[in-house]
Amino acid sequence: MEQDAEFAARQKRLLALLKEARANAFVTTALPNVRYLSGFSGSNAALLVTPDRSILFTDPRYGTQAAMESGCELKIAKGPLTKELVKSAHRMRLKSIAFEQNRISFEGYQQIREEGQGIRLKATIGAVEKLRATKSPQEIALIRSSVELNSEALKRALQHFRQSMTELDLAAELEYRMRQLGADGKAFETIVASGPRSALPHARPTLNPIQWHQLLLVDMGATVAGYASDMTRTHAVGQPSPKARRMYRAVLESQLAAIDAVRPGVSCTKVDRIARDVLRRHGLDKLFVHSTGHGLGLEIHEEPRIGRKERTKLEPGMVVTIEPGVYAEGIGGVRIEDTVVVTARGSEILTPTGKELVVL
Repeated sequence: MEQDAEFAARQKRLLALLKEARANAFVTTALPNVRYLSGFSGSNAALLVTPDRSILFTDPRYGTQAAMESGCELKIAKGPLTKELVKSAHRMRLKSIAFEQNRISFEGYQQIREEGQGIRLKATIGAVEKLRATKSPQEIALIRSSVELNSEALKRALQHFRQSMTELDLAAELEYRMRQLGADGKAFETIVASGPRSALPHARPTLNPIQWHQLLLVDMGATVAGYASDMTRTHAVGQPSPKARRMYRAVLESQLAAIDAVRPGVSCTKVDRIARDVLRRHGLDKLFVHSTGHGLGLEIHEEPRIGRKERTKLEPGMVVTIEPGVYAEGIGGVRIEDTVVVTARGSEILTPTGKELVVL
């Protein structure tokens, strides 16, 4: 029951964070937060947490699964979960409930407000996300497994690479290898972009053939036991142009400098600035159009964000991506991304895949 103790400890830390809200209980309907606080991984759930009880609400499809995954008290609702939740709140004589204003749907909020006459609703934002930003050793182990599986999937997929492949062919091969290796599934829509399309940071794979003597950008992530991985590698199909090689060297230098800056006490904005400063020296900073990285865990984008105005200071246990990129319209793009964990004295790169420019 070590796992149940971990979830109970998370709930206790959450309630301590919410003391300022002066609420008798906390409710979340956000599935990643429900999973973080209870262990339940189904697609329909709400969780009510008080200092004395934690009640998980779901529907009849998940009765057996919820009992297996979570040690919380279980309520199976045949109608809207929020309606059953408010009934329990009335029975428990709760006077106030804190809710997540950035996570609950307007419909869900309306249902709680209308059914919960006499219960004060107190809006909060980011309380669970603040807890999730710093990972436990168990969470880091799961992220490491996800990252390693993701890298192996890329390695195996590229062993089947052939010149006649389309972008969609390669994306399908990558996702197949993830599943074959035991992933829950992909963490996000796999990006495979060839030639000038690699200058689109979030390009969707198409039926276009992968182009010869061009750059090929692959951004992929797997999910293992609920935890995401994220990696980008840029390859050359045939011999790349001198300009493409210069872009690659600049992005690699930028990425390595940013990773070197990752350590406890360093602000996220400083890491971002270091990445941009390197690209500025190469005259490429104007082609860097997104943030340097983001946290990841039960979701592919979590706190903290590694960006220009992010004052958050890194702490041991935070897991972030470092992914500078440059995108030249009509030529192509280069992005290199690793997953990095902040350690007590610095950082550790979890991504095992090499970063030399591979020519396919």
